[in-house]
Amino acid sequence: MTELSAPGQGQGEDTRTAELAQRISAVRSRIVKAADRAGRSDRLPALIVVTKFHPAEDIRRLAALGIKDVGENRDQEAAAKALELADLALTWHFVGQLQTKKAKSVARYASAVHSVDRTPLVDALAKAVGNEMESSGRAPLDCFIQVNLDDQTDDAGTHRGGAAPTDVPVIAERIAASKALSLAGVMAVAPLGMPPEPAFQKLAGISARLAAAYPAATAISAGMSQDLEAAIKFGATHLRIGSDILGSRPAVG
Repeated sequence: MTELSAPGQGQGEDTRTAELAQRISAVRSRIVKAADRAGRSDRLPALIVVTKFHPAEDIRRLAALGIKDVGENRDQEAAAKALELADLALTWHFVGQLQTKKAKSVARYASAVHSVDRTPLVDALAKAVGNEMESSGRAPLDCFIQVNLDDQTDDAGTHRGGAAPTDVPVIAERIAASKALSLAGVMAVAPLGMPPEPAFQKLAGISARLAAAYPAATAISAGMSQDLEAAIKFGATHLRIGSDILGSRPAVG
């Protein structure tokens, strides 16, 4: 295991930390420029660094560089990292497709789930988080409703997942009814092989309708490495950036 320097103490000797610092700076520069173009330089979106498949050592480096929000999309990996890095003041975001049977585990470490896409999952999370609130005093779980923005059929199995836009009100009502859950807003991934702007514009409209019914649910989790500018243009409040900060996924096996 690589020994990590404390913030501001010899980080230049750690080439990986220097690489990450440069990448973070480049992404933040893109965010600022995109926000300026969108006329929202006073409302920069939150940066969530998606760390899936990357080692806990990299997350320690990110924390030393000021990153507080990290995202994971597999519970087994996320739970292990959260336990190993419990000494860090990190906010864990679960951003992948979530099975109901994993709700109990996710409730132990996640502050937010960005992929709530069906009412059975809402019920499972409400029960699991409610139990954790009683036993450990944790805060309610922020829930983003993941919306499927692909208007085409999925014969090839290529859609990004999520609830149909017409199902959003039902899911929102179920989340809002639980004291263990907090309705944060919506999340989406731009459809594959299509320009992201129309999809994110559609998501902005869904977000506006949701916020009209639930004024606190104004968050929009959208935008990844390849399309963060388009997401910011259409109101993203949370960006999920992986490869442009951490680089290619490490080889497995």
